[in-house]
Amino acid sequence: MTAITTAMKNGKFQPQRTADGSFTFFSSDFDEAFHSSQGARLEAELKFIQPTQLALKAQQPTVNILDICYGLGYNTAAALETIWAVNSACQVKWVGLELDPEVPRAAIAHNLLAGWADPIPQLLGKIATELEWKGDRLHAQLLLGDARQTIQQIHQFGFRADAIFLDPFSPPHCPQLWTVEFLAYVADCLKPNGKLATYSCAAAVRTALIEAGLQISSTPGVGRRSPGTLASFTATPPLSDQDQEHLLTRAAVPYRDPTLAATASEILQQRQIEQQTCLLESTSQWKKRWQGKG
Repeated sequence: MTAITTAMKNGKFQPQRTADGSFTFFSSDFDEAFHSSQGARLEAELKFIQPTQLALKAQQPTVNILDICYGLGYNTAAALETIWAVNSACQVKWVGLELDPEVPRAAIAHNLLAGWADPIPQLLGKIATELEWKGDRLHAQLLLGDARQTIQQIHQFGFRADAIFLDPFSPPHCPQLWTVEFLAYVADCLKPNGKLATYSCAAAVRTALIEAGLQISSTPGVGRRSPGTLASFTATPPLSDQDQEHLLTRAAVPYRDPTLAATASEILQQRQIEQQTCLLESTSQWKKRWQGKG
């Protein structure tokens, strides 16, 4: 019996329907679902594909994509469908980072990618099982392991992306992939005119992206008021006054991991110490002030 079969029999990867009809999984390791309950597919399209302007970039002969925390593969499936709908001859060079190979394989086993146009489900099936695929329009490589290490490999290889999907579990549950040091590597893997998108609007995440030299703006929320974040080296629409002031509160103290090897608890503890000793305004005071303005 394979590891993925065992995991599925044990109930580790049981599809959960979201509001748009697409399915997600729940991670017991991180105590979170992989996607918004309002729509897994909708989240991929609104939080990652549209903000990175892939329909526009598809007019290029080649598009490079870096998918951090590949998971079920929805962000990449939506990206390929968008690109090839605009330019069927576009060459896509793709690198994905994933800690647990059972996740994309379970998505294939449950047929969760069937909603995307052929040959996308078949191609992602090859990626999930073989980790690398080279065809007429797609050269893909899925790197397994701790993304803090594999991002350094990508950087060393010289891969630079037109679009980066930053999609780890939330900062409180997976602070390792939201640190100043990790995001500095991520930013270095972005082309000068490339775009990075993430679902998170956490002030600590935005601070780290700014420290990496990126300019940031907000993207629409999916099923909640909280927006996502778009980052690039070029000018972006400015944040609202409220969001800019949020970056001046204790919530904006970033996660740090100088060795890129610290545990989640170590990163969280160090940030808590830094928050307690800094002179920044408390987040509760910021909230009260803006509630008063409303």
